[in-house]
Amino acid sequence: MDIEVKGRNVEVPDHFRVHVADKLQKVERYDQKIIEFDVELIHERNPRQADSCQHIEITCVTRGPVIRATGAASDFYSALDEAVERLDRRLRKAADRRRVHRGRRAPVSVAEATANLAMFEPPMGGTATATLARSANGAGGPMDALEDQDQPWHIVREKEFSGEPMTVDDALYQMELVGHDFYLFHDKDSGRPCVVYRRKAYDYGLLTLAW
Repeated sequence: MDIEVKGRNVEVPDHFRVHVADKLQKVERYDQKIIEFDVELIHERNPRQADSCQHIEITCVTRGPVIRATGAASDFYSALDEAVERLDRRLRKAADRRRVHRGRRAPVSVAEATANLAMFEPPMGGTATATLARSANGAGGPMDALEDQDQPWHIVREKEFSGEPMTVDDALYQMELVGHDFYLFHDKDSGRPCVVYRRKAYDYGLLTLAW
C-alpha cells in the first residue's frame, strides 16, 4: 500500500507524513485490496475561516470504487482525525455492502426504493438564483463574478472524470462513498447524463436531461 502526502500552499514535514501513515494503517483492515492513499493538505488563506483554515483530503484508491473523505479544522492534526474518522465509516460501509451482497438474500435496490421520487424539481424563483442560472449558461457575464475573489460563487476547481455507464443504485453508492451531496453519472438504462442528490429525511432525488 502506497501513501502519497502532498501540500497545497503548505510544506509537509516528515514527522507529519509518519503520523499520517500510522493513522491510515488502522483503516486498512476493512479492505486488504487498497492500492494507495492520496493525502492532500490545503491551507485556506481566508482569515474569516480561521477555525477551519486547515483542510485535508484523503482519496483511497482500491480495486473497486474510489473512496474519499475530507476534514477541516484550525490545525492539520485535528483535520486529519476528522478525515480519517469519515474514511473509516465509509470503508466500513463498503465492507458491509460487500458482505451483504455475497449472502443469499440481497437487499432491496436503492433504485427500486426511490423509483417513486420526483424526477425533477424546478428551483424556486429568486433574483440570485436566476442571475446565477443565466451566468452558468453564458448570458449573464460570469467573468464579472470571478473578478471579486472574496465572493463565494467563483469557480476554484474543475474536475473531469470518466463517464462509465452505471445504474442509479450504483450512482447512489458512489455518492455515499465520496461523501458528496450529489453525483453526476451516465445512466446505463437511459443513456442520458443524470444527477442523484441527497434530500432531507434520508431521501434521494434524481435529475435527468431531456433530449
